[in-house]
Amino acid sequence: MSSLRNAIPRRAHKERSQPQARKKFGLLEKHKDYVVRAKAFHKKEETLRKLWEKAAFRNPDEFYFKMSKTRTVDGVHRPQSEANKYTPEELMLMKTQDIGYILQKVQSEKKKIEKLTATLHSLDNQSSSRHVYYAEDREEAKEIQSRSSKSGVLPASEDIPNHIKRKTAASYRELEARTSRVNELEKIYMDMAMQKELQKKGRKRKLREDEIVCPTSKPVYKWRTERKR
Repeated sequence: MSSLRNAIPRRAHKERSQPQARKKFGLLEKHKDYVVRAKAFHKKEETLRKLWEKAAFRNPDEFYFKMSKTRTVDGVHRPQSEANKYTPEELMLMKTQDIGYILQKVQSEKKKIEKLTATLHSLDNQSSSRHVYYAEDREEAKEIQSRSSKSGVLPASEDIPNHIKRKTAASYRELEARTSRVNELEKIYMDMAMQKELQKKGRKRKLREDEIVCPTSKPVYKWRTERKR
């Protein structure tokens, strides 16, 4: 019976479209779309109701430790400054770890640059006139060999394929990008090393421009000579 029921032609029910006068409001919302929107609305409404209820029944004598670290300014909670959160020893340790990470990245990039440079160097040094010839017999092979020995240079080979050229160009761009990255990392490493040295103990002062022997754009510091036991 089910096969006969499916054999009877049925009318295709299409969804009602948006009337022409309401085209500016977009697609006509279907019932399933309304159900999703209504559930989201009631979920937000329930969350707000619980928050209002929690605020209404809050204990006025409630205390938590963050109250001692914040203050209210014009009705807005302002946390205390955490500029001196860490001790000088902790700051020195974190600075050392950061410098070690930067140095590791510099060494890693240099190894990649060396490997890439060696690959490109081997490609550039390959002779463009190198070509493989196939002879039908020994006489033809001797003829080709005698021709190349007389001229001193093998006949010119075919042009390099386009995909090889694109890969080579991409490798050169990668080499340039990695080189610039190493330069930037080395600058960061030098700056962080200087900041670490400035955090150490000892009297020091910044030299004036007339005191610097080799002019440079970066500040130069001089430490006071101290006797080491």
